[in-house]
Amino acid sequence: MAGGWAKDGAVSEQIEASINDELARLKARRAPEGESLTRCADCEEPIPEARRQALPGVKLCIDCAGQRDSRVAPRGGINRRGSKDSQLK
Repeated sequence: MAGGWAKDGAVSEQIEASINDELARLKARRAPEGESLTRCADCEEPIPEARRQALPGVKLCIDCAGQRDSRVAPRGGINRRGSKDSQLK
């Protein structure tokens, strides 16, 4: 069901496009490469051998990597698709 000037399925298309944008952003992240460190670059704790073998080029221990991943990176809040709601503000 379309509302106003939107065509049928416009909301679904916008949601799907947002999901695809986020997936592309996540896939573009570079994986660690090169020589793994034996000690964490942040806290100097030893990095387990199993982790170094599983992730070549790892630089952080599990705790520091988890803390870094849990931080929210600020991103622009621009609605590039120009929905009707964003134009009403």
